[in-house]
Amino acid sequence: VQLQASGGGLAQPGGSLRLSCAASGFALRYYAIGWFRRAPGKEREEISCISESGNTNYADSVKGRFTISRDGAKDTVYPQMNNLKPEDTAVYYCAADRAYTDYVLTVADEYDYWGQGTQVTVSS
Repeated sequence: VQLQASGGGLAQPGGSLRLSCAASGFALRYYAIGWFRRAPGKEREEISCISESGNTNYADSVKGRFTISRDGAKDTVYPQMNNLKPEDTAVYYCAADRAYTDYVLTVADEYDYWGQGTQVTVSS
């Protein structure tokens, strides 16, 4: 059972990136998914999560700029990150766990499965 986070890279302020979270060994469509990030010297922060049924939750720091969605055909979860800011620079992790269909899991401790992280750097 593995999660793979990808799509990180370098973006300019105001730019966009789309991260991806895919799984091997289980079907992501049956899991609640969360995205977290850790910036240097800071605590891990929940940024967005999505329930099995598609309910979503966003941290105030990314609300209105990030959108999380599922692609059922590819069994992948994408956070689309727009209007990026230097303070978005961090390692981004996806996490997965089973939950009731409509539940969004907003706390890191609720997740059992974690990807390896992908670096996002926002700089001019």
